[in-house]
Amino acid sequence: MSEKNDKELYLNFDEYIRQGEPSQREAAYAWSTAIGLQAVDGLKTSEYLNGLARRNIEGEITIDEVEQLLNSYYENKTTREADDDDKQEADKASKNIKRILSVKTCDFSTNGYISLHRRIFEGVMKHVGEMRKYDITKREWVLEGDTVSYLNWEDLRRAVDYDIQQERDFSYKDISNDELVAHIANFVSGLWQIHAFGEGNTRTTAVFTIQYLRSLGFNVENDLFAKHSWYFRNALVRANYKNAIKGIDYSPVFLERFFRNLLLGEQWDLRNRYLHINPPAEWKEQPNLAVPSKQPTSTPTSTPTSTPTSTPTSFIHTNNKSIIRLVKALGEEQLSVKVMMERIGLKDRENFLDYSLNPSMNEGYIRMLFPDSPRHPRQKYLLTVKGLALYNSICHGDS
Repeated sequence: MSEKNDKELYLNFDEYIRQGEPSQREAAYAWSTAIGLQAVDGLKTSEYLNGLARRNIEGEITIDEVEQLLNSYYENKTTREADDDDKQEADKASKNIKRILSVKTCDFSTNGYISLHRRIFEGVMKHVGEMRKYDITKREWVLEGDTVSYLNWEDLRRAVDYDIQQERDFSYKDISNDELVAHIANFVSGLWQIHAFGEGNTRTTAVFTIQYLRSLGFNVENDLFAKHSWYFRNALVRANYKNAIKGIDYSPVFLERFFRNLLLGEQWDLRNRYLHINPPAEWKEQPNLAVPSKQPTSTPTSTPTSTPTSTPTSFIHTNNKSIIRLVKALGEEQLSVKVMMERIGLKDRENFLDYSLNPSMNEGYIRMLFPDSPRHPRQKYLLTVKGLALYNSICHGDS
């Protein structure tokens, strides 16, 4: 597929995101992401689904009613069009992804990853929730028709088990923001390269990544996956492509820049033209839109240790002094409410909850040790990965 503007391939719900009620904004983000992700396979949703999505955002119909109406629409459709099958796949997969993203849970396991594929593509394609039993190649525009070397089918389960266990065992303590972004990009890239399923790998990996980042404390309810899903896929391709004869090495920098925008609020220009292995002169440099000066070439294989940016917003840092104070007090420990209050010198429990603990949890810096049992007698609180990133920056004098 040739160069395209990702923004043309997702449905714009900006009016709800800017002006809607909180429930409308959340639904609009979920629908934007769900519909935008269909672009990774060159699919577009139907106008009928787009209308149902708007009615769902406005609270007129539930997601169950969306499903019923959508099924009825395709069952009773009398006039067939050439792209009906593609639209039906895009519509039903979008509906399923919206349902999944509306519940902020994450089964971070191999079974959870496989189950997610089934949940996304239930009623859409054959062999849902099943790992492929054949080897694959895919011709890529950014590789001038060459393919990434995907894992052989006999080792799929073992490879996914290994990658997820390695990520479970990884500690985010005492790492910089640059290291954090590079590590997350490497994990997502490796999981995608396995290509566990016959179809739908990128969409499954994207939704799994969103769920996982949420579980780490990051707020990823923004339009990057919606507007730049095709860039995301091509960045995964470049991160996993090496050709010694052509002098091309693995290039994770493009994927890292996607995550730098997502997690650090940077403004790299995420257009596919910069990912081509042989770009013309005007495409050789991928600019950071927040920096007026000339940027480094887009061909290095790793992200510089620091990237200058004038972006005022960061998803890790905060200006809330109560949150900063509590993050510093909690550090790398697991503490009860009583001990946290003692650490920061507060005696009014209600005041502490309203102005320190709850905002810290709502913004993803702190989580419960027993999230499924809020009133657990041994309940304690600890920093999320996002919280650890803020704590590390405070310790190094960056906040």
